[in-house]
Order: sequence, then structure tokens, then C-alpha cells
Amino acid sequence: MTRFEGTADYVATDDLRVAVNAAITLQRPLLVKGEPGTGKTVLAQEIAKALNKPLLSWHIKSTTKAQQGLYEYDAVSRLRDSQLGDERVKDIRNYIRKGRLWEAFAADDPPVLLIDEIDKADIEFPNDLLLELDRMEFHVYETGETIRATRRPIVIITSNNEKELPDAFLRRCFFHYIRFPDADTMARIVEVHFPDLKRDLLRDALTLFYEVREVPGLKKKPSTSELLDWIRLLLVEDVPAETLRQRDPKKLIPPLHGALLKNEQDVHLFERLAFLARRQGGSD
Repeated sequence: MTRFEGTADYVATDDLRVAVNAAITLQRPLLVKGEPGTGKTVLAQEIAKALNKPLLSWHIKSTTKAQQGLYEYDAVSRLRDSQLGDERVKDIRNYIRKGRLWEAFAADDPPVLLIDEIDKADIEFPNDLLLELDRMEFHVYETGETIRATRRPIVIITSNNEKELPDAFLRRCFFHYIRFPDADTMARIVEVHFPDLKRDLLRDALTLFYEVREVPGLKKKPSTSELLDWIRLLLVEDVPAETLRQRDPKKLIPPLHGALLKNEQDVHLFERLAFLARRQGGSD
């Protein structure tokens, strides 16, 4: 049986490995939630790599319709070609564009199919895919054929919890919430990307990173990907670990903070905290 154990480039926790393998065993889509930057999208890429399977990605937007995942019939092009006397109009298949689900169902080697950020679409979008994902088949009305998967692809569906998903859809999925990594797990993740990072810099960077995440009133907490960007900058700029350990109120805001703080409200929050700390320090 196919089993996922993580990869050299992706630190998978025990509960995440259990969830992936349970979904594969049950032959159900794996619905993965978690705050942005916790590796939901990358998970599908790493499952494909670990299991040596092709990856098909369908990135959902607010305008995406479920039908686009099956196929689209380009009637306008066919009409135009018929007016021009093009021979292609004799075969309607020339005007049917296959969607990601069609590609996944028809593949000889069942792929990993990523349906990314499903909650961005219209509320009816998940319901419109219920039967297709359940039965792994759909009908093409223009040609009268049924596209059916002989072997089920591994389906990974991600959501950032922007809107609630329908109960009927949830019943058909195996669910896993990726918790934000604790300090030990995060250290392993950082070491994958920066294997030669000095221990004191790793320790002090993680300490400051988690302190920033815990600041009350922060609008957007920095994520794993932002931590990795920040550490890359610390290395390029050769920022010493001692700088991160400083608790000088005038330097309360982290160095190169633009990698961690992504909106002006959070920058102003840190500036206010620094101002209050200076005032308190002056009154002592």
C-alpha cells in the first residue's frame, strides 16, 4: 500500500502523516486547513514527490466555476471556425478544453490532484463537485461520453477558512488542521532550508519570531515562509545573534522587520510599544 512518510525537504508531523495515509486508505479527499504559510499547498507537492506521482494543481480564484475543473466547451471558437469554413468544426472534441479533474481521472498513473484554496470560490462550488469527487466520474454532454477514473487520484484540498464549507462536502473528506509549528518543529524546518545556520542565531531568531507572533493586537502573525525569508535576510546582511537578543526599547522592532510584518498597522503597533517602553524606562 502507498504510504507517505514525509520527505527530506518537508518536515511532516506524526499527525499529518497519519492524516495523509488515512485519506489514501479511505480513498477520500484530504481537506487541509491551517493559517496561511503552514505548508498546505507544499504538502501536495511533497506527497507527489514522496510517492513518485505526477502533480496536477488547480488553483481556485473567486471567479472559478466547478465546471472548469471538468471541461469547457468553446462554442464561440467553433462558431467562428464554421464561418471561416475550417474543417475542425466537424469534430466537436476540437473545442472541448479538458479541466484538471478530467486530466486526473484519465491519467494512466493516478496523480496527486491539488485543489488549492477551495474557500475562495463561490459557496456553491464545493457542492457542485460532490458527485464527481465521490464517484470519480462525470458526463460530457457535448460528446455523450463518460469520463471515469479507473484508479482514484490522491486528492488534496486546501482551505484558509475564509468561508464555511458545506456539511455534505465535509462528510466526503478526511479532515486535518495543520497547527502552527512549535519551536522544536520549526527548528527542524529551518534546518532543512539552512543546514549550516549557527545554533545561537537559530535559537535567537526563533525566540524573537515567536515573541512577535504573541504580541497582542497583531493583525497578521508572521508565518513559516516569512520566517524563512527573514532568516535568509539575516544571513545576507550578516546580522549577529546578539542584535536579536537586545532588549533595548529603542530597538524593540525586529531588524529587517519588513519580512515579518506585512501591513502598516502592525508596524505602527510595534512603534507604539517601543514608545511606551521608552516612556516607562524614562520614568524608572
